[in-house]
Amino acid sequence: MFLSSITDRGAMPALEKTLAYNEARLEMIAENVANIATPGYRAKQLDTHAFQRSLREAFDARRRDPNTPFKVEAGDEVHTERSGHLQVTPSRRPVQNILFHDGTNLAIERQMADLAETGMMHQTATTLLRGSFDRLRAAIRGAVG
Repeated sequence: MFLSSITDRGAMPALEKTLAYNEARLEMIAENVANIATPGYRAKQLDTHAFQRSLREAFDARRRDPNTPFKVEAGDEVHTERSGHLQVTPSRRPVQNILFHDGTNLAIERQMADLAETGMMHQTATTLLRGSFDRLRAAIRGAVG
């Protein structure tokens, strides 16, 4: 109880949700790439801008009332369960005027760009969360300075 009251403040909840989102997005990209040669396969997608917008809204709600649960809700793709865990459900990517001869709409170049973007977001969130835990560990040991 005491530890969760410490870790549920500041940027930690957002970083935790960001890592969960990135994990789901990496799984989705892997599935898309694995199905690159599957005729008729429609790529899955996650709207990163909607997720980031919902993070900002959760921060704003927390700023207005510090006791507000940090809930991230981004359409049908992302929502926070009652337990506080992030549930991510990718949607099918629309055709966007490009349909290949085998009926797919999957471009490997787009998947690799999404992979690089997600990797950078994941690395940044991991670094920030590690710094938060390092400061918490130092405070517990009494080595704040």
